[in-house]
Amino acid sequence: MLFHDRSDAGHRLAVRLQSLLGEDVVVVGLPRGGVPVAYEVARALGAPLDVLVVRKLGVPYQPELAFGAIGEDGVRVLNQRVVQEIGLADGDMDSVESREREELSRRVELYRRGRARIPVRGRTVVIVDDGIATGATARAACRVARALGAARVVLAVPVASRQALASLGPEADELICLETPRWFFAVGQWYRHFTQTSDDEVTDLLRQAAAAVPEPRYTSPGDPPLRDDEVRVVLGDLELSGHLTIPENPTGMVIFAHGSGSSRHSPRNRYVAAELNQAGLGTLLFDLLTPSEELHRANVFDIELLSDRLVEVTTWLTRQPHATGLPIGYFGASTGAAAALQAAADPRVRIAAVVSRGGRPDLADADLSAVRAPTLLIVGGRDQAVLELNRFAQRAMSCENHLEVVPGATHLFAEPGALEQVAALARGWFLAHLAPTTTGPRTGKDAGRS
Repeated sequence: MLFHDRSDAGHRLAVRLQSLLGEDVVVVGLPRGGVPVAYEVARALGAPLDVLVVRKLGVPYQPELAFGAIGEDGVRVLNQRVVQEIGLADGDMDSVESREREELSRRVELYRRGRARIPVRGRTVVIVDDGIATGATARAACRVARALGAARVVLAVPVASRQALASLGPEADELICLETPRWFFAVGQWYRHFTQTSDDEVTDLLRQAAAAVPEPRYTSPGDPPLRDDEVRVVLGDLELSGHLTIPENPTGMVIFAHGSGSSRHSPRNRYVAAELNQAGLGTLLFDLLTPSEELHRANVFDIELLSDRLVEVTTWLTRQPHATGLPIGYFGASTGAAAALQAAADPRVRIAAVVSRGGRPDLADADLSAVRAPTLLIVGGRDQAVLELNRFAQRAMSCENHLEVVPGATHLFAEPGALEQVAALARGWFLAHLAPTTTGPRTGKDAGRS
């Protein structure tokens, strides 16, 4: 396979990575040549894009031999075998690291232009380069990603030497490579156009990617939230992680039920949550599954399990200071929407409103007819399969409900302006149904449909 250029390679690589759609993914490109490839992958997955700037630490008198690598946030990983065999002193290693850290800081500032690093802790990190010859840089990147707290590391490249790829097996949870030619001399031989990527091109691609997922607006410093904390919800013998935000004088609370493979770090749900906070609504973003449970794919589609967790977390929230007595709504995405609707039908909780973003409400099955909370279904106009499933679910519901189609949007609402529309629709629905005067959902002949 011969690639036209790095953009073409990114398009083709993205096809192989479609299984990651819906997961809480951060795509990172290795500067410089890996960034144009990573840009196409991130755009296809609807994931945020960042650079993973790493610097190899070379033995002072043999720089090509790496004894370790460094990354941002003071991360340092060492190859203890090399350190012991060479007999490197701490002073020698510190001197090399000091020099390389200065260069790392310079490159980070150059590429990001003041933008903060996208958090990777607890998330799936897809490391992308334009190819692998020796594997040294890719190995350093994988180790730095783990040191930064990545839950899962996927190394994805268009082409690599067989020997290098085999050596990287222990470093990543998954290796994706389109071509492993028998005769490999250089990465560039597998591209028709392999011009050098400039620093300006890297910064421009990062800027474009950042604009695709809007930055959340935060409450002004003069009006701080009552709570804005990482929380732990203990349910029996397990513990779920979440982030609880309660603004000053909240009018209601919204609990987020994330989609398959996603988590409380989802940039899209965080954006919507920030918009709801601005409107005076509290939010709880939490992980429906523990890290060990997420390893079993079947749990992601166990709607019964997810809805039961949602009910228990809802009960927990009603006992939290500043949230007691407030009306509660659910915001569900993908499979999380089915869990939200099934939980809303559960008599143990009273839910005032539900919003589904690109959801699979059909998976709530027989419980759809028991939902009494006013429900807004938001679907992208180009997400035809999910749109039909939402229409099917709507026919099965007897509560007040409305189907809103965002023109031109695909499943992840990654198109410019699409997520803003989702946030505006959700904000309006929750403000209309979580007001203190809410007396309960309308049913029967009073229920409305789109």
